[in-house]
Amino acid sequence: MFLYGQAEGVPVRTPQQERSRVTQARLLESTVECLVEHGWSGTTTTVVAARAGVSRGAQLHHYPTKSELVMAAVEHLAERRAAEIRQEAAVLPAGPQRLDRVVDMLAAAFTGPLFVAALEVWVAARTDPDLRAALVPLEARVGREMHRLAVDLLGADERAPGVREAVQATLDLLRGLGVANLLSDDTHRRQALLAAWKKQLAALPGLAGGALANL
Repeated sequence: MFLYGQAEGVPVRTPQQERSRVTQARLLESTVECLVEHGWSGTTTTVVAARAGVSRGAQLHHYPTKSELVMAAVEHLAERRAAEIRQEAAVLPAGPQRLDRVVDMLAAAFTGPLFVAALEVWVAARTDPDLRAALVPLEARVGREMHRLAVDLLGADERAPGVREAVQATLDLLRGLGVANLLSDDTHRRQALLAAWKKQLAALPGLAGGALANL
């Protein structure tokens, strides 16, 4: 339940609601950290609760199963990372270098902890029907949102021939490069491939170099 202050229509969180929000945030952050450090098999609800400094009862209250906890963590962190990318892009200057910076920011999203955690879940879902059933619609939604984010940041006009495919190819390329970077440092090859791909994007009609007015 929300309480309302003197400002009309402005909800005020109660101390209990704020504690609940903080508890959930700790659990979600700790889940991603555990997936990165210990993998899917080593990430248990008990381990996550201990890492978050949250009681077992509180963890079960918010997320009764491991799958629910992991799905919530992936969704929460994906939303947070997208918001961070938008904030970073908002201060980028217009001009030819903007496209380079935008691609680099998107590439970072496929090499960070969230991507590693997501890969652990994808692999586990291959042989776990219940986990796969929960993951597929979540990943579809996250994928659509990431595509829309890339369209906005690149200033892409998807009505132009080939632009929608180029945006999706960019995301697929970045995802593949992220996977290649998991077992060994692939920085040099990744930078060379991205430099070549940026030139292809810059020459494509329908891209405004990421000059985004409504970000």
